[in-house]
Order: sequence, then C-alpha cells, then structure tokens
Amino acid sequence: MHVTQPRRFTEPADMADHGADEPSSGTGSPDGEGRVSADRSLLHQRLAVRELIDTEVSYLRMLQLCASDIRSRLQQLPQGDLDVLFSNIDDVIKVNSRFLHDLQETASREEEQVQLIGNIFLEFQEELEQVYKVYCASYDQALLLVDAYRKEPELQREIQGIVEAVVPQAGSSGLSFLLVIPLQRITKYPLLLQKILENTLPDASAYPVLQRATSALQDVNTNINEYKRRKEVASKYTKVEQLTLRERLARINTHSLSKKTTRLSQLLKQEAGLVPRTEDKEFDDLEERFHWVSLCVNEMKNNVAAYLANLEAFLRFRLQEYDLDICGGPVVQYCHLVRDLQLQAFPEFKQRLEGLVWQPLCSLAKALAGPQNLIKKRLDKLLDFERVEEKLLEVGSVSYEEEAARHTYQALNSLLVTELPQFNQLAVQWLGQILCTFVALQRDLAQQVLQRAEGTLAQLPHHHIPEPAFRKLVEDALGQSSHQLHSFQKNFEKVQPPPTMQPLLPGAERQVQALLSRYGPGKLYQVTSNISGAGTLDLTLPRGQIVALLQNKDTKGKSGRWLVDTGGHRGYVPAGKLELYRVVPREEELTGQVGPHQDSRHLTQEPTPAPVPSVPTVTQEPPPCEARALISGHTSALARGGTRERSLPSLPHQQQRANPSLSNSMVVAVYPFVARSSHEVSLQAGQPVTVLEAQDKKGNPEWSLVEVNGQRGYVPSSFLARAPGPAPWGWSLPS
Repeated sequence: MHVTQPRRFTEPADMADHGADEPSSGTGSPDGEGRVSADRSLLHQRLAVRELIDTEVSYLRMLQLCASDIRSRLQQLPQGDLDVLFSNIDDVIKVNSRFLHDLQETASREEEQVQLIGNIFLEFQEELEQVYKVYCASYDQALLLVDAYRKEPELQREIQGIVEAVVPQAGSSGLSFLLVIPLQRITKYPLLLQKILENTLPDASAYPVLQRATSALQDVNTNINEYKRRKEVASKYTKVEQLTLRERLARINTHSLSKKTTRLSQLLKQEAGLVPRTEDKEFDDLEERFHWVSLCVNEMKNNVAAYLANLEAFLRFRLQEYDLDICGGPVVQYCHLVRDLQLQAFPEFKQRLEGLVWQPLCSLAKALAGPQNLIKKRLDKLLDFERVEEKLLEVGSVSYEEEAARHTYQALNSLLVTELPQFNQLAVQWLGQILCTFVALQRDLAQQVLQRAEGTLAQLPHHHIPEPAFRKLVEDALGQSSHQLHSFQKNFEKVQPPPTMQPLLPGAERQVQALLSRYGPGKLYQVTSNISGAGTLDLTLPRGQIVALLQNKDTKGKSGRWLVDTGGHRGYVPAGKLELYRVVPREEELTGQVGPHQDSRHLTQEPTPAPVPSVPTVTQEPPPCEARALISGHTSALARGGTRERSLPSLPHQQQRANPSLSNSMVVAVYPFVARSSHEVSLQAGQPVTVLEAQDKKGNPEWSLVEVNGQRGYVPSSFLARAPGPAPWGWSLPS
C-alpha cells in the first residue's frame, strides 16, 4: 500500500540552543523531566494527528482518480467487469469525503482535537464497516479479472498504459496497486489511532475516547474479515449446478456417502425424539417470509406469462382484415379504429410490458435461486453442527474437519440472519414496483384507446346519447340480432346442402334403370371413390358406379361393410365410400302431364341442382347483409371449382340453350353467391337466372354459364334449381 509519509517536524534552532544552554534547569528535577516528556508526547501526538489527516487527503485523492480518470478511460472493458473491479468505490468516496471534512474541522480546536478525532471515528464506525465490507468482499473477484487480463498481452498493455499515465507511482503493479489501496486504508486506521493513543497521557480526558475508537476500528476490521469469510462460504453454496445423472453419480464417493448417512441418521433421531432439535425462531420467521415472497414472485411470473400469451393471440386475430360484407356506416369507423390500435397502440403496449414488467420479474425470480440454495444448504450444515456439538459435549474435543463444519454452519446461519431480512425487504419493494408499473401501463393503454376513439365516436350517430341510454341501445340491438340469428339457424338447418354427385359412367343409364325399377330410388347409392376389394366377397368398383343396397351390415353384424348389388354382381363394399343417389323427377311429373307409358323419373348423370322440394319456403324479407355474408361464407366452401380463371364464351343472344330441361322452366338461385373474379357473376337467393350452358368450357358440369340482369358469368351448378309453374313450391320469389 502506498501511504504518504508524515512530515518530519524539527525543533527550531533557537529552541535547541536554549535547551542546551540551560541543562541545569531540567537536570535532576522530576518536574523538569516530566515537563520534557509531556512536551515530547504532545509533539508526537500532533505528528500522528497530522499523519492521519495528510494520508487521508492523499488516500481520498487516489480514490477519486480511480473513480473518475481511470474508470472512464477503461472503455474497452465490459461494464460488468468495471462494476466488479471498482465495486462500490463511489460509496467509499462519499463516506471518506465527509470523514475527511470532519477531521479537518478539528484543526481549529487544537486543545480538543484529539478527543474530537476519537468521537469522529466512533460516529463513522458503522458507515465505514458497511462500505468497506462490500468492497473487500468483491476484492477477490477483482483480482481474478486482473489475472485474466494479464493473459491477453495487448489488453494488458492498454490497461497498464492508462494506469501509469494517471498514477505513475503504480509502476508495474498496475490495477493491483490501485485495487488494494482501500483494504490497506481500513486496516491502517487502528494503527494510526493506536499511535495517537500512545502519545496521549492516561489521565487526559481524550484517552478513554481514543481507547474506544481504537477498539471500535479493530472490531470493524474483524467484522469485515468475518463477513468476507461468510461471503466465500456463501459463494461456494450459492451456485446452482445443472448436473446430469451421470455427473451426480460420478461425484459419489466414500466420503460423501458417509456424510449423507450421518445426516440422515441425525435427522431420523430428531424425528424419533431421541435427540433435541435446534430451534431458531428468528431464522424460522425469516425463512417463512422468504418462502411467501418467492411464492408471490412465481405466481406473478406465471400470470404475466399467461397475460402475454393471451395478448399475442389477441393481436394475431385482426378482425378488420376480414370482409364480412357488412353495410357501411359505423363499421368503417370501427375498422379504422381497430386497425390503428392493433398496428400501433397494442404492439407498443406489449413491448413496454415485456421490458418494464416481464424482464424485471424474470430477474427477480432468478435472484431467488441463490438464497433458496443457501437455505437448503443451511439445513444440511445444521445436521452436521448438531452432531459435532453432541460429540463436543461427550468427548470434549473434535477433529479439524468437524470444527470446520461447525464454523461453516455458523457462517451460513449468521449470513442468512443478517442479510435475509434485507433481501426480503428489497424483493418486496421490487415486486411492488413491478405491480405499480403494470398498473401504470394498463392505465396508459386505456387512455390511449379513449383518446384514439374520441374522433371515431364523434362520427357515430349515438355519440350524444347518455351512457345508460347507450347501454340500453346496445342490449336491444344485440338481443334483436341474437333472435334473428337463432331464427336463421333454425331455417338453415332445414336446408340440406345439395349432394356432391359423381357423373355416371358411360353406358350405365340402362343398368341404373334396371336397379331403379327393381329396388326403387331409396336403395340406390353412388360410389364416391375407387374401391379395391381385398376379401373374397368384396367388390372392386370404380368411382361413380351406381349400386343398390341389400343389407346395411355384414355377416358379423358390423355396419362398416354393406352388401350391395351392381346389377350383375353382389358383394360387400365400405359404407363410408357410398353416398345416397338422388333421383330427380321429370318436369312432366311435377306438372301432372305424365302419360301412362312414360317413365316417371330420369337419372341424374351430373352434379345437377337440388330438387325443388328440398328448397324451403321463404316468406319473410331477404336476410340482411350480415346474414348474406354468413351464407356466402358457408356456401362458398360447397363450390369445389375453386377460383381458377374461366373465360366466357362468346354466345349469340339467340343461341340455343345447351340444357333444354333447364330452358323450359324457370331457374332460380337457391343460395347467394359472391363473384370472386370477372368471369363469375353474383347471385342472390331466389333471384331468377337464365342458364346459357350447364357446364364450363372444359366440360365440367359443376359450373354453369348463366345470365343475370344482363350480366353473364359462371356460378356453381349446385346453387341453381328449377321452379316450374307460376306458383312453384319451395322458396317463394320475393315480390
């Protein structure tokens, strides 16, 4: 340690000569010798006081150089390294600055200076201990960093150059010379006080004060050393290692097994009541409070995590991007407001929530791991301590290892009792601040939403309505809409979607007629996909084949395989690949003009519109635009033609229709359809249409070319139905 040497005061020449000229005045006289000794002691006392103040000035200046010039120039080092190297040097400077100021103030009161100095040390005893024990506890980690820098020559040269430029007397020691100065200073105070005390007369009024000050500073150094030792023990057990099972097994040896067996034996004896358990009410209260704090932190962390997950799911659903075909008006203002909130307000709120709430909460939860591990280790060391205490009472002596275990428990327990209250208090304050921040963020979000909604609200027709009336208006509107939706749902459930019919195989009409005449229309089914028979009685049928159902289960009573007749062969097929084949009545039968020699049915060989009897009668007004949007969204999935491009054929207006059966009767739209390209045309339910072609250009019968209100385009064939006669049964046309 670099300590400024005290100034050497020499007696003036005239005083020396005067003393030499009058040796008889003091020689042999007890009073004279006592006076000379007192003067000499007073002189040495003043020199010791001067050394204390001068070295304190030099020491404080050195600390300020470290904190300002050197730390500010070491920008190539990470901030974490700088925090470890210089620790709480700023707090040390604050305390020592006030300490030096009070010491210098005593110079004006020379007669009471020594007593005042003793009182100053007693006043600053606790503050000096608090700041220096923190600095000394982190000193070992700082030395490890310095050793690491020495292994990098280029970095070491840069650091050494900065230190020598600011503090030339540091020499080759560099950072080590500066870092050790506070340790040397705190250990120097008892020596300086002892020197002043030695040159103070025992009967002086300042003597007992200096004695207490010297003893207090010695206690400060003892407490700092004990605290440093506790921190070393705590750092050993604070680390939470993530070990695999193999690594844990590798650490098992005879010593560890013996130690764990002894602890288990001690614990069993305590549970059985054979030996008393050590009671520590103070620690038990601290541990219980710590567990409550830990539980609150974990619960809040889980709640915030769930909140963030729900917020993320909410932001993914963007209602304003869906076209629901809702009429304009308030919907437009609502879409603008929601788009503004979801693109700006909510993402900004989420970002602030993660930075100001989630990350501090995770840091707080991570900080709980160290104390939790220490509390767990304390229980193990308590069992060792109790066993050693029993042996000490029985034998009177213990081994070196047992004494070390005893001291380890005492160090852990003392550290936890001392610092756990502070940790609990800081954790509660931290948690409270996080909660306040969360509430503030919620308040800011609500204010932003209200501010952004004010402009939109002013454009709505009900902005002037009082809040009670507005609530009543909303409840009535929701109730009416709910009733309409329920009514629509009941009507919609009665409407069976048109079946997906497969085209008949070429030349199969005669075979189907034979099955129809033999089994009737209710027994006919069509194969929806190719069937490959695997068993002896299984049939192999192509897609589109018409069969007649004989029995809806096999010989074992299972309903998954049906017995069918193809008109020539009988066998089993999977029930899931059969669909009821609908037979459409002829128009003559519908109008009652069928002759006795004519067949009353014709076969559907392609996906034709649904028969008129399946269409419900609509007597109320057409559904509102909201319901039309729902119908459009549902029925669009029924059209399997996709959104591929179709070019409209150029047909003369007088061209003969391709489907005479559709041309001879009125054709209406059963379901609404929204055009998705320029080659399609929109329909409304119940709207009359003119069928130009019952297929598209590629021969696909699932699409029909129609003309509606002078516009031509394609629509799904399954959306159309014939309505012959002036009063068709089924859906009634709107008046």
